[in-house]
Amino acid sequence: MQYSGGFGFFDFASVQTYPLAERPNTLRGDQLIWPEQVRAQGLAVREDVRHVAEHIVDARQAGRQVFWMMGAHSLKLGHSPLMIDLIRRGLITLVATQGAGTIHDFELALIGETSENVPRALPEGLFGMAYETGKYMNDALAEGHRRGLGYGETLARLILGEEMPYRVECKHPDWSILAVAFQAGIPATVHCTIGTDIIDQHPNFDGAAKGGCSGRDFGVFAARVCDLAGGVVLNIGSAVTMPEVLLKTVSMAANVGHPPEGMLTADFDLRPADPEKEGDPSTPDYYYRDLKSVVVRIPRAFNGHGHYIEGNFLDTIPQLWTVLDSLSK
Repeated sequence: MQYSGGFGFFDFASVQTYPLAERPNTLRGDQLIWPEQVRAQGLAVREDVRHVAEHIVDARQAGRQVFWMMGAHSLKLGHSPLMIDLIRRGLITLVATQGAGTIHDFELALIGETSENVPRALPEGLFGMAYETGKYMNDALAEGHRRGLGYGETLARLILGEEMPYRVECKHPDWSILAVAFQAGIPATVHCTIGTDIIDQHPNFDGAAKGGCSGRDFGVFAARVCDLAGGVVLNIGSAVTMPEVLLKTVSMAANVGHPPEGMLTADFDLRPADPEKEGDPSTPDYYYRDLKSVVVRIPRAFNGHGHYIEGNFLDTIPQLWTVLDSLSK
């Protein structure tokens, strides 16, 4: 990466990396949560979760869109197999995440583990410095950018064994949400910020490639929003990025004559929140974009309904899958 400005510039080439195989991880393959495990638990399901799930099934039966937007935490908790199952059943028509989500998705596919111990690695300057993650993902994004591809499709092709620009042997490509979405013919879009992901720390980081691929995914996402009327949007634990992407794209869709009328939105998160306080700047709820955009402003602007599902993802996501499993057999 070249810089010709008048200020000091970090020497990316001086960064020292280490083999990914030497890194201890907090999520291993044997900790993933599989559909048969959840089915065997016979979970009791909350009414608000059941209500959202029923709308998802109704939307798909009517041929409407269902977006699954997420941060990285649901992947770190081992829920990838549940999401993959829903994709394969045709209950999700678009997956969207940010950079961290793709890193965990790629590492699960590559080695069957992910999620390093940050407090342990940070004092030694080792956080985010595993060689293979940065090397393979950045090189693939440079190739994807050269080809004019989006971020999600680029990594899906890499995980599935395509030369991007060289072939990488992934042990578990069927554990990748990006790869399974690509095989199912639905978009998996990635919405990134420069400097927020561990691959940005590596010597081969190319901001133009990362931004270019992610920018194309923004266009793919916006095109699907133009067909979102009567559909469902889930936001799973993304506090800022996905709510803001959705906010901008619904405005774009309305601007070109395709407002997402009558949608149902559901924001899943851990913290207590009150949608009725979203407009009060003296309360914390005013400042959370997931509540403000996903639950309140967007559905109300387009004659839809917004829901806030408060709870631990270890409870709410398996419950959501349980209802969808029972209704879609």
